[in-house]
Amino acid sequence: VQLQAYGGGLVQAGGSLRLSCAASGRTFTTMGWFRQAPGKERDFVAAISWSVLSTKYADSVKGRFTISRDNAKNTVYLQMNSLKPEDTAVYYCAASVAPVSIRRDEYNYWGQGTQVTVSS
Repeated sequence: VQLQAYGGGLVQAGGSLRLSCAASGRTFTTMGWFRQAPGKERDFVAAISWSVLSTKYADSVKGRFTISRDNAKNTVYLQMNSLKPEDTAVYYCAASVAPVSIRRDEYNYWGQGTQVTVSS
């Protein structure tokens, strides 16, 4: 099983980025995104169920970020709009066989991370 995340980069505050994460090897009930800023814990960002009917977002990104998935491609996306400097972090995609959760320990598989840097 592999999760390959890509799409990070450098963007000015107020700009947008779209992250993608392709899973190979199997399908997952839940796919999500976490992020880790330097010196901080890895925090939940967003997650989505296989059915796409259930999503969860961290309060800090609600209304700005949108998670989606294409099950035919086994890929999850994170559209990030109105980016702020505090969104700067390494973003990790994650996959779980459990229902949608904000808990890091519910996720069994992790991608390698992609850097997102938002300049002020």
